[in-house]
Amino acid sequence: VDVLQYSTTEGYGPLRSRLTSYMKQKHNIGRDFDNILITSGAQQIVELVAKVLCNRGDVVICEAPSFIGSLNSFRSLGGRLVGVPIESDGMDTAALERALKANPDAKFIYTIPNFQNPSGITMSMEKRRRLYALAREYDVVIVEDNPYGDLRFEGEDIPAIKSLDEDGRVVYAGSFSKVLAPAIRVGYTIAPAELLQKMIVCKQGEDVHTAMWSQMICEQYMATVDFEAHLEDLRSIYRKKARLMISLVEEYLVPAGITYADIQGGLFVWCRLPDGVDMPAFCKRAVVDYKVAIVPGNAFLVNETDPCQNFRLNFSTPTDEAMKTGVARLGALARDILG
Repeated sequence: VDVLQYSTTEGYGPLRSRLTSYMKQKHNIGRDFDNILITSGAQQIVELVAKVLCNRGDVVICEAPSFIGSLNSFRSLGGRLVGVPIESDGMDTAALERALKANPDAKFIYTIPNFQNPSGITMSMEKRRRLYALAREYDVVIVEDNPYGDLRFEGEDIPAIKSLDEDGRVVYAGSFSKVLAPAIRVGYTIAPAELLQKMIVCKQGEDVHTAMWSQMICEQYMATVDFEAHLEDLRSIYRKKARLMISLVEEYLVPAGITYADIQGGLFVWCRLPDGVDMPAFCKRAVVDYKVAIVPGNAFLVNETDPCQNFRLNFSTPTDEAMKTGVARLGALARDILG
């Protein structure tokens, strides 16, 4: 009967308990000052945090580039975005400190530390510690968005920024979308209880509570299936698909002068066209003339007028054959444009 009834906004009790234990034991996430809220996907977490912390005109510091869904949430609530460039090992922390000095009233720092969307880059442990230290020094909240962390198929796991949180300033956003199914729309946030309580009030004005059916599916899955073995199976699948995508990029795109960022997990390959090539025109021709959908990099810009030579490839959705066909067509387009 519970599955068909209203429930508490905080979420299905057994799922909250199971996730609390799991995240503490596996990732050292969760302190006495934290609590957990089940949401309608991780996107809702980002929206709720911004609703709680931001008034129109308030500054949100983001990686540049960053996930378009989050950027659009911040913009829709009147947030003023300040971008911090990404280096090969994550956010440029020197530039972050300059941004914090220039914007002492910034409300929070938004980061995707693992296999970042769109760049695929992972933040080093050194930078995670530095980011947390700067957040303490400048007394600002960190929103750690981690939908891809369980999809590491190369290298060693790096502890979450939330695992460093000793003073209640990190909001951790997790999701079942990338490890179970996107359509069930179940996310979860572990965050300081005082902030979380305000997010609960905001959620009551959005959807009352996350769908019980979906929450029960997630709880039963974790209770009855070897979840760690399931994650290993996913990693094996994505390792194979990522290696295929990289091999195709090396074969068809690199000879034309297109470069890409190395990845160790996640879903994306971030490619860069040579200087002087019209990136939006390249992406448009890919769709119109070659029937290949790629995402132009300017979709992810914090400052939408900045120059951008990048585009994003996704290897999670297409079949292997579709991937081979698509990248080969991109190669033909690149040869046509670049010679």
